[in-house]
Amino acid sequence: MKYLCLIYNEERRVETMPQDELDAVMRDCEPFVETLRAKGKLIAADRLQPIGMATTIRIGNGGKVSITDGPFAETKEQLGGYYLIDARDLDEAISIASRIPPARFGCVEVRPIRA
Repeated sequence: MKYLCLIYNEERRVETMPQDELDAVMRDCEPFVETLRAKGKLIAADRLQPIGMATTIRIGNGGKVSITDGPFAETKEQLGGYYLIDARDLDEAISIASRIPPARFGCVEVRPIRA
């Protein structure tokens, strides 16, 4: 079954983190990704641009499109990246998500993909 692991963190916290600390977490991502890939568990993974690069669209009544710069809502934590994985069940997906290195300074939402 496919699961999307959404990585949330406080963008301001990450921006002010000592560079060596951030670099260490990012370096830890490489072997993690390679392990998932070798086990056939990784479908895709990417780090996202900062929220300032986001564009939100809404389709209103009559099909009118509204475009807004930035994220759709003000929140403490922002979506920073994701892993799309293949896991046999939710327990395995949680186990994988708990090892995602950037989760150290945020959280990971695990959500099954609808078939």
